[in-house]
Amino acid sequence: MSGARTLHQTEEAVSGKLGDLEFDVDAMTAISNLYRVASTVRNHLEQSVLKDADLTWTAFVVLWVVWIWESMETRHVAAEVGITKGTLTGVVQTLESRGLVVREIPATDRRRAFLSLTDKGEVLMAELFPAFNREEQFVVGGLSERRVKELGSTLRRVLTHLETAGRERQAEIVQAAAAQSAGGTKDSPIRPRGRSNSR
Repeated sequence: MSGARTLHQTEEAVSGKLGDLEFDVDAMTAISNLYRVASTVRNHLEQSVLKDADLTWTAFVVLWVVWIWESMETRHVAAEVGITKGTLTGVVQTLESRGLVVREIPATDRRRAFLSLTDKGEVLMAELFPAFNREEQFVVGGLSERRVKELGSTLRRVLTHLETAGRERQAEIVQAAAAQSAGGTKDSPIRPRGRSNSR
């Protein structure tokens, strides 16, 4: 239970609300559950292993990215973590104040900045990640080894699909909305390719 209602209660309420509307219940269930699981997993990690280390989820992911790549330009760190450069600035300032990261600005280009872990940051991640991974194991503890591998593979396919086709789809929707607004009409929504959205 990740909120005030159980998953079953939420699914029943959604079905009752949508009634006879045309929609793909399988796609809706998959994505809503994906969101709920991601939110619940993040909360579990923040309230357990990351709480002990006094780190937010975002701060940990920043440390993880820089730990893996050793040194990275800040704009690329922000892109990898999925946050804005402004949000990254605040996170980095906190991590710098704790002596976990250092920001370096090349003398040849003062507009760029690179992040790397300090020795203290390296020690923290070397100690923290095994504990973090134990919680990852706990999260998927209700699945068999085969199911865990299938889950990882399925999520990777969803991610790959979004990375290859997502921008085009976004542009289509924006363009259709602009055309409808200019014409003052409401045409049928753009159907996703590859799947039927009716039941």
